[in-house]
Amino acid sequence: MLQQGLVLLVAGMGIAIGFLFVLSVVTTAMSKLVPYINVLPDPEPKKTAKPQTASADDAAVAVAIAVASQR
Repeated sequence: MLQQGLVLLVAGMGIAIGFLFVLSVVTTAMSKLVPYINVLPDPEPKKTAKPQTASADDAAVAVAIAVASQR
């Protein structure tokens, strides 16, 4: 019974270590392969919005609000 448990332990750990080894090899290979097959252009940096300055329309709106609140 103890021998079967040890066999199961060794088999399970062997499968886990084998899977992790294959995973690391595939990940390394893909990280070296992807830059060569990437056909998409790099994204453009986002443009920053300029702060808006007060215009004549803003002044007219402020006057209209002031007049309406006085009535």
